[in-house]
Amino acid sequence: MKRKTVIWIIIGVVAAIAAYFVYQSYQQAQAAQNSAFQTELVRRGELTALVGATGTVRANQTAVLVWQTSGQVGQVLVEVGQQVAQDEVLAELKKSSLPQSLILAEADLVNARKALENLLESDVARAQAQLNLAQAQEAYKKAKDQRASKDYQRASPLTLDEARTNLELAKIEAKEAERVYDMFDHLEVDNPQRMNAYSRYLAAQRNLQRAQANLNYLESLPDALEVEKADANLAVAEANLKEAEREWERLKDGPDPDDIKAAEARIAAIEATLDQVRLRAPFAGTMTEVNIKPGDQVNPGTLAFRIDDLSRLLVDVQVPEIDINRIQVGQPARLTFDAILGKEYSGRVVQVGRVGTAVAGVVNFTVTIELADADQAVRPGMTAAVNIVVDQIENALIVPNRAVRLRDGKRVVYLLKDGAATPVAITIGAISDAYSEVLEGEIKEGDAVILNPPAQIEANGPPPFVRR
Repeated sequence: MKRKTVIWIIIGVVAAIAAYFVYQSYQQAQAAQNSAFQTELVRRGELTALVGATGTVRANQTAVLVWQTSGQVGQVLVEVGQQVAQDEVLAELKKSSLPQSLILAEADLVNARKALENLLESDVARAQAQLNLAQAQEAYKKAKDQRASKDYQRASPLTLDEARTNLELAKIEAKEAERVYDMFDHLEVDNPQRMNAYSRYLAAQRNLQRAQANLNYLESLPDALEVEKADANLAVAEANLKEAEREWERLKDGPDPDDIKAAEARIAAIEATLDQVRLRAPFAGTMTEVNIKPGDQVNPGTLAFRIDDLSRLLVDVQVPEIDINRIQVGQPARLTFDAILGKEYSGRVVQVGRVGTAVAGVVNFTVTIELADADQAVRPGMTAAVNIVVDQIENALIVPNRAVRLRDGKRVVYLLKDGAATPVAITIGAISDAYSEVLEGEIKEGDAVILNPPAQIEANGPPPFVRR
């Protein structure tokens, strides 16, 4: 019995010694592991939330110009880097090298313009014919009324009234002149006063005679000569009216609007054909490629120029659907380029795509950023790394992105507590390129988070005999 007891005691001692050495070994390993941990303290600070993507710089507008006809280049009026205005001529073909169809088109253009001119002139003639008709109708009415009146006289009632009034005034003037003359009639014949009074008396008598004769003439019926003249005037007025009516009937509908449109379209088509002998700038911009020179033989489709509007430089990036609702027009952006080291550019979001595109099961949306401070170093075609600032948070509780891990479908960080790595589940808010905002979790300012937790701790946790 005592022997069995001794054996069990020996076994217990050996087990204790073994456990001690195992524990010491674990502690040493743990200490070594802890010494290898990289940590950073949880803190509060400003967090700038970003959505990152890459894209390619492009010009606001780009056009590649090709020849539409064949011929020999006569003039090249621009060079690479030159600024051009909209519709500016860039190059022309030699006229002698043009196809016969283009040469004949010049004659067609002259005829087409003449046809349109004739149509438009007929509209002016229509307006004149309408005016002539109105005048002829008025003249005919006047001549007809004058000839057909049964009380036809040489003058109108108004003219007769004026003539009667003039006669009465002439009588008064003559009577007064006679009275004055009678006052000086006894004087010598050569007396100045008598002579003046006599001259006035004679003038008044002549005026009275003329007024009486005029009234008599106007009140009398016209003679045969005047009737004949009135008949002739009426005949002329009637003939003029008929001629005006015929002209109006011919022109009253004016040119057909469809004919005018057709003539204008024909002119535009011929002009477009003739304009194939030259290339024009479709918009104001910079010549970025010149692929022809004088004397070159070209054919339809031959590449001639590339023009870019470099007044605005844009970058199109693809943003995943998970982030697209965080992006809005007007948000600032930061841009860097592999080809431009050590410099960051600024920009802003100018367009957010409304329709996504699925590629390999991932839905992306196109977001366009305009550079605000582009210089000569930035060129279309360069690759840009873009960070869009979607939020800025003051006094946020933040942890390094390197410390955040995914465990059992949840985000966790490992805190270094009492020399051990302790996982703590957290809920993340805004994320920048280096830090994440902590919204929920058993974590506080000043805690040490592990940046490089060993894979076995994440996968299996600590040994079972170590208290957590």
